[in-house]
Amino acid sequence: MLDYLREQVSRGESYFRSKNIANHIGLSSKQVGARLPKLDEETDDVEIEKWGRARSTTWRVTQSRRAESLYLSRYRTPV
Repeated sequence: MLDYLREQVSRGESYFRSKNIANHIGLSSKQVGARLPKLDEETDDVEIEKWGRARSTTWRVTQSRRAESLYLSRYRTPV
C-alpha cells in the first residue's frame, strides 16, 4: 500500500478514496481505512490525513517535509 501511495504522490496526486486504493492493491476499502492511520504513524516519507467522508472515505496523502528535504538534497543540481 505504501509503495502505491508513494508512486501516486510522486505523480502529483494527493487525494485518494479508500475504495480506489483498495481496487489497486487488492484489499477491501474497510481494510484500507483501518491500515492507513497505522501506516501514517509508521512512515516518515508520506503524511496521511483523513480528509472527508462521502460515499467512501477520502484521504489526503502528501510527501512529508522531511522526505522532500532529503530528496532535494540528493537530487538537486547545483546552480
